[in-house]
Amino acid sequence: MTGTPLADGLILRQAQPTDLDQIGALLVERGEPDDALDHRLVVEDPDAGWASCAVVIDGDRVVSTATLLDEQVRIGELVLPSGQVELVATDRAYEGRGLVRALMGWAHGRSAERGHVIQLMIGIPYFYRLFGYEYAVDIQQARSVARPAEPASQPLRAAVPEDLPALAALQDSVQARVDLAMPHSAACWRWLLQHDASSLHLVERDGVVAAAGRVRRDDEELLLAEAAAVDAAAAVDLLGGVGDLAPDRGLRVVHRPGTVTGAAWADLIDDEPRPQAEQYYVRIPQPAALLDRLRPLFWERLTKAGVDRVGRDIVISTFGAHYRIPVRADGLDQVVAGGPMQGPGAARGIGVAPDQLPALLFGQLGIDGLTRIRPDVYATDQELFRALFPPLTADVLSYYLPF
Repeated sequence: MTGTPLADGLILRQAQPTDLDQIGALLVERGEPDDALDHRLVVEDPDAGWASCAVVIDGDRVVSTATLLDEQVRIGELVLPSGQVELVATDRAYEGRGLVRALMGWAHGRSAERGHVIQLMIGIPYFYRLFGYEYAVDIQQARSVARPAEPASQPLRAAVPEDLPALAALQDSVQARVDLAMPHSAACWRWLLQHDASSLHLVERDGVVAAAGRVRRDDEELLLAEAAAVDAAAAVDLLGGVGDLAPDRGLRVVHRPGTVTGAAWADLIDDEPRPQAEQYYVRIPQPAALLDRLRPLFWERLTKAGVDRVGRDIVISTFGAHYRIPVRADGLDQVVAGGPMQGPGAARGIGVAPDQLPALLFGQLGIDGLTRIRPDVYATDQELFRALFPPLTADVLSYYLPF
């Protein structure tokens, strides 16, 4: 199989079945013991396959690898095709030679071919900012909880393949309340059933799934994440059943504010939220293409707010470039990209540093919050841009739990 030559005789190419053991060993050495299984689940799945993974080889030796997953991010009623880079690892002897940069370039190129307009991922602090990612979307916090005083009225059981449609529907009902959501793909649901780092459990009532969650265990505690329930009683049964899996360990839950589980467990949470936010990375490869994709959402926000700018252009400047969106009587026209614009105020526009564009479009601060903390984010037409860029609530389900 041909590939792309790198320095020192190294080759970047698509992974292939004969690489499986070497990739698994590299992932375990540089990551977690479960990473080899996770990689196999992805590359052997018909929805992902070997085309989702690339390696750098030195002769017959795999020395670096990365995998790209297909995702969908919903914002309002719009669905954005998205990519998520995972399972990145490099042999220690080959660090500092630009191999991850080369693999990220491969991942972003494949992402473009797949029609993705953003990439969203979990990653180690700062590192992925080197490749065009910026922190943008808050990660929900894990909170310590007490176990329910009363025993569960319904037993907990492990999920099986036949449960997956019900689990997906339950998560959809939870995520419907937020402005921005990333659900699990159908392939990811299949992987999670065989995933060793976490397990899916549910509470059933009269033959119907009433509550479900994802459990991670270690020597000290249980973590219940992605919890969803149809009512408070089911939520309490879920928490109690998960706690009974390891009564001698601590118990934490990923708090999903505004949900049935969040309300049902509120009195059981016995710690304070961390003052420091954890966030998902977001990368916007082509701002004009993304803004064009978001035009129906922008128009909906303008009409809902009663903001009339017919005959004008919405001007968004990232200083090194700018984007104009003409406002017509029946909607927004196509985005027109232009060159540098250092003074967007003269055009009644918004200035936003390029590294803050993901937070403006997808984050929890909105234009008002960002302008309070960033001198390089400002708007002259406050009414217009408050309507276009409000603070957003978010709920992201990813292959890996972020805690």
